Amino acid sequence: MSSSFRTALMLIGVYFISTWTGVAMVQAQTSPEISLDCQQPNAIDVFPGSTRTSIVYCTLSNPTAFSETVKLTYSGGVLGVAGPGSKSVSGQGSASFEVALRAELRAPEGQQVVTIEAEVITWGGGPVSGVSEPVESKVLAVYKQFSRLRVGSELAFLQLRPKVDYMLQFDVYNDGNARDKFNVEVANFDELNDAGFQLSIPLLTDEIDSLAPPTKFRVQMRTPKNQGWTDKYYNLQFKATSEFSVRTEGIPNYQIQSMTVYIRGIYLPGFEIAGTMMITAFAAVALAGRGNQNQIRHNDDGEKELIPLDSRIF
Repeated sequence: MSSSFRTALMLIGVYFISTWTGVAMVQAQTSPEISLDCQQPNAIDVFPGSTRTSIVYCTLSNPTAFSETVKLTYSGGVLGVAGPGSKSVSGQGSASFEVALRAELRAPEGQQVVTIEAEVITWGGGPVSGVSEPVESKVLAVYKQFSRLRVGSELAFLQLRPKVDYMLQFDVYNDGNARDKFNVEVANFDELNDAGFQLSIPLLTDEIDSLAPPTKFRVQMRTPKNQGWTDKYYNLQFKATSEFSVRTEGIPNYQIQSMTVYIRGIYLPGFEIAGTMMITAFAAVALAGRGNQNQIRHNDDGEKELIPLDSRIF
């Protein structure tokens, strides 16, 4: 076979290959295409003072040889979603865009599906309609839990005598956005204990739902029995701490409710027993006296008879 024939045969082969490749490209590009890829956003803080926002980063890719205009739509339920309404993508190119998410203040801990949809509306400079199906990407927006609490009491000032028992009551509110456990204590327990107070808390911890009615914590207190006259003010500090804040947030979130306790009066050891004995003795003497106080009178037969004091008519 001559070299000239081989060259001619090669040219014919190249021609057919190029023709076939062109046909394949035309066949591959008879309709527009677009792909959409979105990254998962960071969790959203919703506590008071936070931005309550997060960003979704998305990329459009155009596998065809012609430029495209892509329409973008968003769906996020109660979550606020904002992004560009459309984006141009060059042939065999890509384009990036951002979608902003905004949650409501104090949104309950949870998650929300966000759908981002892309649809080609022009291709190669001409409009297209119903030629290609829209594509979508779904991401999950997560609302982060945060801790917040309040502590209240009906009394801020209390006056008592020495050595008396009293039940204090404090209300703990969960103002966070999820169920939380709260631990309670008397913050200055050692100080009050050294002063002669006896304190105990029947319920040391409890779980409270978000924005639920408060849990009532009680502190059993016996005032000091220091000998002699007492006229002194004390400060009792009731403390509640969010367990979630300690476990997750890294900084204990707590609140202290202070109460002033004024102790005024006298305490003498044994005085209560002596007083009780004296009262009992006086009562016994009075009853005995009443029992001996009778009145004598004559009956119809002229005989004398005794009339008990309790039976006399005045």
